[in-house]
Amino acid sequence: MQLSSTARRLAIGALVVVTAALGLTVLDRPQPAAAHGSLTDPPSRNYGCWDRWGADFQNPNMAQTDPMCAQAWQANPNTMWNWNGLFREGVAGNHQAAIPDGQLCSGGRTNNGFYGSLDTVGPWVAATKPNRFTLTLTDQAQHGADYLLIYITKQGFDPATQPLTWNSLELIQRTARYGPAPQYQAQVDAGTRTGRHVIYTIWQASHLDQSYYLCSDVIFTGQGGSTGSPSPSRSTSASPSRSASVSPSASRSASRSASASPSAPVSNGPGGCTASYTKTSEWGGGFGADVKVTAGSAGISGWTVRMTFANGQTVTSSWNATLTSSGATVTAVNSAYNGRLSAGQSTSFGFNGSWNGTNNPPALTCSAA
Repeated sequence: MQLSSTARRLAIGALVVVTAALGLTVLDRPQPAAAHGSLTDPPSRNYGCWDRWGADFQNPNMAQTDPMCAQAWQANPNTMWNWNGLFREGVAGNHQAAIPDGQLCSGGRTNNGFYGSLDTVGPWVAATKPNRFTLTLTDQAQHGADYLLIYITKQGFDPATQPLTWNSLELIQRTARYGPAPQYQAQVDAGTRTGRHVIYTIWQASHLDQSYYLCSDVIFTGQGGSTGSPSPSRSTSASPSRSASVSPSASRSASRSASASPSAPVSNGPGGCTASYTKTSEWGGGFGADVKVTAGSAGISGWTVRMTFANGQTVTSSWNATLTSSGATVTAVNSAYNGRLSAGQSTSFGFNGSWNGTNNPPALTCSAA
């Protein structure tokens, strides 16, 4: 069985913990002291430095080939050994108030500046990505996630020469809730961006009011990626023309429901399409939903889904489709990259909304082009 580089390194870390408990010595390198998590694809700055140099951290070539990691190792090696512990507690969703400009990558110099070297401006090693890609967060402790906030720097901003600020970022996506699992994935669309950028991800863990602040350096090729349908339990990508808005953080005592509320699939006949609705999350005054669109017995070149709500629900943000509202009816039209489906193939779009009273699923119709 072949293992990825990430899996091999995580397995090595687990092996060291076990052998240490048995009083044996296998490796002479420190390991993360606390099991939490971080972005592993594209890698966060601290995870990337550990992944590339953890087994070779005394190599003098690091200064020439990876100078930003070299300065981080020199400033405090524990920044990399503890790549999975970059978090703050008690932020209560007020991320921009808690994290000053220029300190976003260190979580506002959290842990007494433990991660301060990650804010250093310079040419960090960057992962090359198509403009539509899968973001993966590895959660070693399986805390779960109330949400991920995914930002990308605006076109024209140069993270190699400019400090990262809130104004340099655009919110691309606010995901739904994730249950505890080893990994959480989101399908991300960077729009028309090209060249060097920073992806800034906030992981709001579910077990406590614990927020992780993660900088990943990427180079976008300007070309598209996979258009496959994400799992309904995972988030979908943000439409580049509609930035997701952040709803106020619900209090810990607010009711949250992760139970699915599907409506019966509706088709417009053979060769058409069906649509099914799933409520992916719910909190006081807000909710997230996913709609799966499946082609019928023949391929289609586009689709339109109409959702009619009966209890005054409104859509506040969306991704993977263009949504317009007229009274109680919300119309969703495919994006350019997910309209063409082969017979039986599926895609999906998602949205966040507000509700009052009863948050029942809408009536659906699906028509194909």
